[in-house]
Amino acid sequence: MKSYTELISLPTIEERFEYLKCTGVVGEDTFGGHRYLNQRFYTSPEWKQFRNQIIIRDSGCDMGFSGQEINGKIIIHHINPITIEDIVNRNPRVLDPENAVCVSEITHKLIHYGEVDNYKRATQYTPRTPNDTCPWLK
Repeated sequence: MKSYTELISLPTIEERFEYLKCTGVVGEDTFGGHRYLNQRFYTSPEWKQFRNQIIIRDSGCDMGFSGQEINGKIIIHHINPITIEDIVNRNPRVLDPENAVCVSEITHKLIHYGEVDNYKRATQYTPRTPNDTCPWLK
């Protein structure tokens, strides 16, 4: 089992990404006809309180990496994926801080379906320059 403690011991973004990477397939059905259970859980007061706890712990940083603040939607990613049975049976790992980390929306998609090179390109910062929104006027 992977853990948050192991994750934050990794010194680089690339290592953290590889540690979190899943082997999902685009379009793969994860909750199928039981999607309502997923939706009900993620709107519960219990989840909202847990979510806030993780955001505070990670200071809203992508993969818990200090200095990588998430600008936009913050997703709480389960380090070890959860199942319908985990939600129905109230498996403790669903709300275990050792099984959760803050990630950005793009990081979350890439963890499930991407590669580290895609992560580097998607999160690369490009400094603004004069007229960069109107290149034909340069």
